[in-house]
Amino acid sequence: MTLAPIHRTGLAGFTLSLMLSGCSVLAPLQLLGLGKAADTAGAAALAYAPARAINTVHHGDAPLQSVCIEYNRLAQLEDLVPALQLELSVQGVTSRVFENGSGQQDCQAWLRYAATIEWGVPPLGSTYRAYLSSAALSLHRADGSLMATSAYAVDADSGISKWSTTRRKLAPVVKAVITGFSS
Repeated sequence: MTLAPIHRTGLAGFTLSLMLSGCSVLAPLQLLGLGKAADTAGAAALAYAPARAINTVHHGDAPLQSVCIEYNRLAQLEDLVPALQLELSVQGVTSRVFENGSGQQDCQAWLRYAATIEWGVPPLGSTYRAYLSSAALSLHRADGSLMATSAYAVDADSGISKWSTTRRKLAPVVKAVITGFSS
């Protein structure tokens, strides 16, 4: 098979450019830098993955100004209660945290929570880390009657919200419990 002169010249030029050092479009260090940037962007995308409230029930009560959070010793994730308090403040609700059965009866509304914590290795990570895989919030009047409830669970399809922050996961759930709307 014979190649036309133009094809031979193009093929020879291409072969020469591959053999010359420094003639690549990107140097090896630049390629490494691009790889690291892509990894960082991917990790950041997972950290900001959307979460949503599920199974929300809201009985249309007037907006609250303050709630008491009943501390749950069975849901030990270090940023869980601070995340709840920050998201409550975003909704204009002040909060105080009390031990279960502490006798504090001056609260008009109580926020109770349950959470499931799992362990895994995050993308690009090398050690196991705890993460919130599901949470359920319920808002009760002082007499114990239910005002609202909502929940979060890692999305079953892709699990993309798995490595989002606890606060990002709880934000739509807190909003749903307080306002009745999740977005």
